Amino acid sequence: MSLSRRKTLALLGGGSILAATGAGAYAVTRMPRTALEPWAQAGSYAEPRMRALSYAILAPNPHNRQPWQVDLRKDGEVTLRVDTDRLLPHTDPFSRQITIGLGCFLELMTLAAAEQGYGVDLDLFPDGEDPTTLDTRRVAVARFTEGTGIAAPDLFGQVMQRRSLKEPFDTEQTVDQATLDEVLGVATLSQVAGSVVPRDIAELRALSHEALRIEIETPHTYKESVDLFRIGRREVDASPDGIDFTGPMFEAMALTGTFTREGALDRSSMAYTEGLKAVFANTDTAMGHLWQVTPTNTRADQIAAGRDWLRLNLAATKVGLGMQPLSQALQEYPEMSALYTEVHDRLAPEGGTVQMFARIGYGPDIAQSPRWDVESKIVHA
Repeated sequence: MSLSRRKTLALLGGGSILAATGAGAYAVTRMPRTALEPWAQAGSYAEPRMRALSYAILAPNPHNRQPWQVDLRKDGEVTLRVDTDRLLPHTDPFSRQITIGLGCFLELMTLAAAEQGYGVDLDLFPDGEDPTTLDTRRVAVARFTEGTGIAAPDLFGQVMQRRSLKEPFDTEQTVDQATLDEVLGVATLSQVAGSVVPRDIAELRALSHEALRIEIETPHTYKESVDLFRIGRREVDASPDGIDFTGPMFEAMALTGTFTREGALDRSSMAYTEGLKAVFANTDTAMGHLWQVTPTNTRADQIAAGRDWLRLNLAATKVGLGMQPLSQALQEYPEMSALYTEVHDRLAPEGGTVQMFARIGYGPDIAQSPRWDVESKIVHA
């Protein structure tokens, strides 16, 4: 979890950090032990598919659910399926966002393979697709061919530094149009656009603020997020996915019971009210926005959007620009329907589906996100 949110939620702890002494004081300084190891292991495998997959698991994905499962039993191939236990039925009822995350995974795998000279041919949804849900059918079969990969070092070189920057941005540092254009220029599979015009920034800040408010104040969508809270290093190491809260302040609050999932759900609690202020500080400091549109909304479109989303993230990292997805207004549940229509009228006036929407700006360096190791994602169907 980010520094600014730590600072905000530190208010909730009161004297809990100062009260931690002896063994407790040592405990609050500990960081997750195993949850970040996959970052260090990336690229350490000799087998080409395993090497590519060791990077692919670092791809951005909704709520850090890491919904990928791979089968390597056929030589030279990676079969990708979705882990149906890792869907988001309340905020992502048709699994559109999960599919975009799978597209990010496939693109990062392809970029990593290309660095070793391997080309990857993707056969998407070979068993057919259901636009309303994801199931156990194959999402993709990826075939690796030696000697056909075209490396993209400018993008792949940013993989280890890429983050989803969930911090308030520096409102004194503007984003210039040339920087935005450089980022947008790497997309090849979807329509991308953006704006750093002050009037657009103000209006889109307000829209994304309201969408976030709706998601949080809608009980079933907010609880879906809270259920995925990982509070303190022990929880993060045990389940290195979801929404992590680590570092001395959160360790102290975990030890003292000051910050709990139950407290976060209580709208009268300081955990709820201060947490709300913390996330609004992100939407309200956007210094520009970018978005992706596809003409239709097939599963292949969603995969394509994910592949471009990964490339946009890497391009932003290269120029030092922070990005954070603000997907709330794009979510397809009844309480969000009015804003869903508004954002499509604004960002896709000619029709199509807005697949991703993000704020951009400059902010601090942040830590890596927890990950399950690559071996845990290899299954046999």
